[in-house]
This record gives sequence, C-alpha cells and structure tokens, in this order.
Amino acid sequence: MSKFYVFFANGFEEIEAIAPVDILRRAGAEVVTVSVADPVVTGAHGVQVCHSNDLAAITITPDDWIILPGGMPGASNLRACRWLTEALLTHAAEGGHIAAICASPAVVLASLNLLNGVNATCYPGFEPMMEEGGANVVDASVVIDNNITTAAGPGYAIKFGLSIVEQAFGEAVADKVASDMLLQ
Repeated sequence: MSKFYVFFANGFEEIEAIAPVDILRRAGAEVVTVSVADPVVTGAHGVQVCHSNDLAAITITPDDWIILPGGMPGASNLRACRWLTEALLTHAAEGGHIAAICASPAVVLASLNLLNGVNATCYPGFEPMMEEGGANVVDASVVIDNNITTAAGPGYAIKFGLSIVEQAFGEAVADKVASDMLLQ
C-alpha cells in the first residue's frame, strides 16, 4: 500500500499542510509527516507542529506520494533540503506521484526542472519561476498532469487533498470523504 509523505519546513502554510494530512487520513491513507529540519517546525502563522525528522530512516517507493505544502519561507526551506531534492528527482524519474501547492510548485518543483512541459498551477506571482522551469502555467485551482498534482494556494487546500484521495483511492472514496466533511 502506498504511503503519503508530507514534508514540513519552518514557514510552511498551515492549512496547505494540515488539510491534506487530515483528508488523507479520513480516507484511510498511511500518512507520514516529516520535518526537513527540527522535530518541531513553526508555520507561517505561528502554529507549531511536531514530526519525525529522521530522513535517513525514510524509504520512498515508486508507489508512494511526496506532498509539499507551500508558504514562504517554507517552500524555500523545503528547496534547501538536499535530501528532499534528491528524493524528488529520484521519485520523478521513477514515475512516482508528487503533489505541491502554493509556492512549492515554483520554488521547489520548477527550480528542479520537474515541471518541464507539465501543465501546472501555483500561487499568483510565482508564474515567472514556473515558466523558467518549463511549466505550462494554467490558471486553475488544482491541476493534475500525469503524476504531478499542483494547486494554487490556501483556499484550495481541501480540494487539493481531495484530488490526491481521488487519484489514490478513486472517486467514490473522495466523494465519501467530502460528504462526511459536509462538502457535498
């Protein structure tokens, strides 16, 4: 069964990280939250969250997902983590699923050339970085292109999480989770 690794760094956008974790767990997914720095990370709005930060103990398989919340400087701090950038490059080469929201599609994925020729979205203002990385920028809340899922920002965190659930577990599971959350 796939694991869903959500990576946190200081300055992460809280709703973009917590909403997908919550939604995936409601769907029955095995979600692993990981800090790329200290075990306690602080979000862009002061919320502190505890995680494992033993990167050496993580083995990501091609069936797993790598999920990146946005926020600044959270996205830059994710990009600065060499272990994570190497994992992303390997995972992409293996055809693994990668999902990123807000600034992370531009700051992390596009800067690693993982969006070259890929339809993707990001937080408004980051489009030039996306284009430099070869992305086909789409003005949409959530964009899925093969194994890459991107979302525009905090207002779409729930939709982002549900899109991951739908891809991993099917439309019926995503609809059930949404209904249980009173979204439908």
